[in-house]
Amino acid sequence: MALATIEPPLPQEPESFAAPPPVAITPCDPWPRPYFLEAGLRRVQPYHFTYNTYCKERWRGRELLDIFSSEFRDRPVEYYKGAIEDGRVALNGKQVPVDQKVKNGDVISHTLHRHEPPVSAQPIGIVHEDNDIIVINKPAGVPVHPAGRYNYNSVVEIMRAERGYDWNPLPCNRLDRLTSGVMFIGKHREAADRLTVQIKDREVKKEYVARVKGEFPEGEVVCEQPILQISPKLGLNRVRANGKEARTVFKRLAYYPPQQKSGDHNDAKIETDGIEVDKDEGRSWKRKEGYSIVRCLPLTGRTHQLRVHLQFLGHPISNDPIYCNQRVFGQTLAFGDDKSDEDEDIMARLSRMGKDQVAEAVAYEEEMMEDYNKRKAEKLSGEVCGICGTQLYTDPGPHELGIYLHAKRYACNEGSWEYETSLPDWALPPPGMEGPRETTVETDPIVIATEKLHLEDLTGKKPVFIDGSPSTAVPSITAVN
Repeated sequence: MALATIEPPLPQEPESFAAPPPVAITPCDPWPRPYFLEAGLRRVQPYHFTYNTYCKERWRGRELLDIFSSEFRDRPVEYYKGAIEDGRVALNGKQVPVDQKVKNGDVISHTLHRHEPPVSAQPIGIVHEDNDIIVINKPAGVPVHPAGRYNYNSVVEIMRAERGYDWNPLPCNRLDRLTSGVMFIGKHREAADRLTVQIKDREVKKEYVARVKGEFPEGEVVCEQPILQISPKLGLNRVRANGKEARTVFKRLAYYPPQQKSGDHNDAKIETDGIEVDKDEGRSWKRKEGYSIVRCLPLTGRTHQLRVHLQFLGHPISNDPIYCNQRVFGQTLAFGDDKSDEDEDIMARLSRMGKDQVAEAVAYEEEMMEDYNKRKAEKLSGEVCGICGTQLYTDPGPHELGIYLHAKRYACNEGSWEYETSLPDWALPPPGMEGPRETTVETDPIVIATEKLHLEDLTGKKPVFIDGSPSTAVPSITAVN
């Protein structure tokens, strides 16, 4: 019988894993925060900072320089190229070439001397506070979370600075930076998650108020146009058939015609929404005189939904720097436009705003541009930082610190809670004119949505639909889709 030699088992190496990549640590986290108030603005002293972010899904397989040049518009592509080449932009803590491709799990770091834009010095108002949540009245122009050029000048960081370094505010809903109004801040995770789920599951009604160009139709106006994100980098959204479902109910609260100055005649200049323009024939926006205060009920929650729907209806928010910008959208401001093939041109024009041009918030009349350009507005100043060479911006003007859009009321569908603010100053009657100083049940879009939008169910008939073209007769319930 043959004998087999049995070798002793080889010693096994213990299983090991690669250590996580070393990433840059923020070299400066000043406390107290380096705020100072000046000329009605909250400013932040420049400081060194390192951004660390994991690779997003849409970045996978793309070159590092391509990601920075296409996703971020804060600095020119030449800056990002130099930052990668000298190691200020690193991948997994290591210096890499500009054409390095990024994969899932990678950590991108960017160290820089940070210059934050100033925001309004208006304090964050407290609507309600208990052991679980704080309901705030967010000032216009202040972002909710640190993002882009903003870090300490954000709702989260301002509240942390007021209540202590270790306090962690947990926002439950989101408002655009330029929008003011009701926001919910959770004091602990359980309360924040509970309210966030309510809002996501559409168990909460939201009401906004907006100030729009021209005489908004009376009666209830329902817009059901789908909305598509055209450029996340520029924050541009448009009405498009292949967009996401979107539905908004509008109800006019007041209309204020232009105030003709004493001694003026029909052919003289008139004042429309605070700006003098010539009253002559020619351009479509000559007929958008005066302004309306409109109550808005979004039944879905798409980005820029109210701003896009109001633009489509021909009544954009009066000082909207994107959707009421004639230099970007042309004389019609995309009224009724759901098929335009000019998106690339619009993005090119929009990308120049705030760089080599003033970002006009009410640019709908050529006659007023000379006066407008003399006013303060944020754009590149031509100066650079003596420490890092960053191109510096001028201060934003008052007209750029927010838009006429305010989240006025949030209410639980079950009726267990409701929080509301008063009308903002810009929604009150102008001097010398009469008008509502508060909302009423008769103009309540929440009542409209719950009582009148079931017309088809009750009668078997559908509401009247219009296509967004100019109309002199608007039915009491108008669905725009």
